[in-house]
Amino acid sequence: QVQLVESGGGLVQAGGSLRLSCGASGRTFSDYAMAWFRQAPGKEREFVAAIGWSGASTYYADSVKGRFTISRDNAKNMVYLQMNSLKPEDTAVYYCAADLRLVVLRTSPAYWGQGTQVTVSS
Repeated sequence: QVQLVESGGGLVQAGGSLRLSCGASGRTFSDYAMAWFRQAPGKEREFVAAIGWSGASTYYADSVKGRFTISRDNAKNMVYLQMNSLKPEDTAVYYCAADLRLVVLRTSPAYWGQGTQVTVSS
């Protein structure tokens, strides 16, 4: 089992920035590819960004490319999502996710965090 705990959400004005953090425990962190998803009210959960085991490979949804950056620190068992130039449409609950397989991570990861709320005001 992998336990994931997100933090760093909050209320920010449009154009502002937030940094989300996700701490992992339970298994060898560097064995897992990591991702961020989000779910806005009334919408399905959607993929935001993913990062490979070493951090060398990253992937982004088109809607956040150029504004969000995913990173990880395997020594600290942490993954981060730096969000810049935030827009009201970025408002959602953001979830951290993990899976051994990168190909599966973007669609049906095995492990999920509890989520952290991000609200962007206009």
